[in-house]
Amino acid sequence: MATFLARLGRASFRRRRLVTSLWVLLLVVFGVGAVTLSGQTTNSVTIPGTEAQQAIDRLENKFPEAGVGKGTVNVAVAPPEEGGLDPKAVAGLVEALGKAPNVATVVDPFQVKAIAPDGSLALVKVVYRVPSPEVTDADRDALQAAAEPTREAGWTVEFGGDAMQGVPVTQPTEGIGVIVAALVLVMTFGSLLAAGLPLLTALIGVGIGMAGITTLSGFVDLNANTPVLALMIGLAVGIDYALFIVSRHRSELEDGASPEDAVAIAVGTAGSAVVFAGLTVIIALAGLTVVGIPLLGQMGLAASATVAVAVLIAVTLLPAMLGFVGTKVLGGRIPGLRRTAKSGPTAGERWAGLLARRRIVMLLAAVAALGVLAVPASDMRLGLPTDATAAPDSTQHKAYNLISESFGPGLNGPLVVVLDVEKDPQGTAQTAMRRIGALDNVAMVTPPQFNRAADTALLTVIPKTGPQTQETEDLVTDIRDASGALKAETGATVSVTGATAMNIDISRTMSDALLPYLALIVGLAFLLLMLVFRSILVPLKATLGFLGSVAATFGAVVAVFQWGWLSDLLGVDATGPIMSVLPVLLIGVLFGLAMDYQVFLVTRMREEHVHGSEPDQAMIVGFQHGSRVVVAAALIMISVFAGFVLAESILIQSIGFALAFGVAVDAFVVRMTIVPALMSLLGRSAWWLPRWLDRILPSVDVEGEKLAHRTSGGNGGADGDRELEPLKR
Repeated sequence: MATFLARLGRASFRRRRLVTSLWVLLLVVFGVGAVTLSGQTTNSVTIPGTEAQQAIDRLENKFPEAGVGKGTVNVAVAPPEEGGLDPKAVAGLVEALGKAPNVATVVDPFQVKAIAPDGSLALVKVVYRVPSPEVTDADRDALQAAAEPTREAGWTVEFGGDAMQGVPVTQPTEGIGVIVAALVLVMTFGSLLAAGLPLLTALIGVGIGMAGITTLSGFVDLNANTPVLALMIGLAVGIDYALFIVSRHRSELEDGASPEDAVAIAVGTAGSAVVFAGLTVIIALAGLTVVGIPLLGQMGLAASATVAVAVLIAVTLLPAMLGFVGTKVLGGRIPGLRRTAKSGPTAGERWAGLLARRRIVMLLAAVAALGVLAVPASDMRLGLPTDATAAPDSTQHKAYNLISESFGPGLNGPLVVVLDVEKDPQGTAQTAMRRIGALDNVAMVTPPQFNRAADTALLTVIPKTGPQTQETEDLVTDIRDASGALKAETGATVSVTGATAMNIDISRTMSDALLPYLALIVGLAFLLLMLVFRSILVPLKATLGFLGSVAATFGAVVAVFQWGWLSDLLGVDATGPIMSVLPVLLIGVLFGLAMDYQVFLVTRMREEHVHGSEPDQAMIVGFQHGSRVVVAAALIMISVFAGFVLAESILIQSIGFALAFGVAVDAFVVRMTIVPALMSLLGRSAWWLPRWLDRILPSVDVEGEKLAHRTSGGNGGADGDRELEPLKR
């Protein structure tokens, strides 16, 4: 691998104008496609095969007029303080709402008795012609505009319901992470030119990736969070991968190599680690498709494609741009950041020495810290966004509170029970009402609605608790458990659906997928690392460290987004169950990023070991060479991800926080504390591998050992390579 990448880097250096032109052309082509061929993304989260989704699919054919599965809005209407609910005023609002675009029906609250017992609130139900993900921002704006005359008359009108959940968008505040990343690069290199190259290539890669995803949205239905994740990951890995190669390139130039040789060496060595690290991220993200959840599969494939672009740019476009700047990449230093001659041990060398001397104490302390951070994870509950988790000043949150205070929280998340009736429709429906009404946590069961064929009935069940509570989830389970006895008595098939039941089914499916996917990722990590490091114990401790990082990150996410710790400081407006897509997504992304640091740190330790260094010396020297770049890379990733904590969407906030915290824990606690301490503790046994296994494992040469006696510069040979002195390490 190292030899091939070195030749690729050299070819890109020599043909830099062609390579750069091709990448710019690609960016333009995808950019034009994004402008001319893009479609609208959706906020849809569905999982085929769940009971709630199957019931909705049946109702589309048997009972379409019921509108189950269509976008709904609950309009909470309260009169001015000096007056009561005026039926004429409410009727005028109902009429105005009915004229809004895409609205199918508007239910007058006086006709269905949706009036609060104390007369303080009326609940108007709006049903769209399309599912909630297809309701546009223009539709929502028009609906709210229809209520403006009523509001101007002194009435309170607030809008909630699943159709009011808009599509999340990226915001300028999320670019703060990129600014911080730029500062880290400047401080790392002490040069604006050297710092600008990783940023420029990362932005080009993200531009191509985002433009490609936007173009694809015109041909397939994409979830709105798909490009957001691709943007997060693409920026982080794009900057990091370029950082590793530029750092090695500058090091080779400082050792006296020519710019062309320095590029070849950097791409062959650091580039090999970049390719392997990128492959682990790609495989982990693409592996989300095996979970069977379309949303996660989309997000994983889009993000993995963006990572693939980042890797290709790092080993082709970056060498070409280094060819343009030549030795200037060493110049342009900023006053005050100029490197000084080494006068003593570096910070990395001192830390590695401390770990070697106090390895057991430091190891136990780090493991204990991970354990403490992981404690809240035992209380993790999964869910999807509701009006309760919207921003406190939003109309959705205000509507949720008004409805809860006047009708009870259960009306914010009613359950729809579908009866497929074989005989005696009225008798079957009454029996079902009686059985369901007797269950715990049921506030009310409405009279049945029948389709024209009288073979399908709908019952609306109002829980006593809100849609995100454990009690409501237990009620869904109780109704489904009672379906067997009801079928035996009446012959009717019972299904529970509606937005609340759909969210519960999705969360359960996500939770069930968590352990199998984690097992897949852990097994993959072990095999890949065994292939790279040719060891049993190094992959074992790496995967165990990854599990520790995941547990600690889950604990932190629960503490902030479910318990509310530090929520004011971090700008988290509302707490509740953890977004159901987050745990599986976090495992896939964090695995790939964690392996980056494992590869960049431990490959140099292995290189020292292969060259005969004593175990502690190999660990210290390897850590010394890799730690500065890994620290910079981790800070960059943390900065990029943390910038998304400022987003309005609770999903984007939680993903940004989880990835930033996970990278911080994995980089500084696991890879830079636990891993070196264990390497020192294990000594030479860390590199043990059975001989039979060593013979059958292919050699990937991530460390670039084959380049240790090869470089280029002459014209001899078919490929222009010639034997020279060993490369300096």
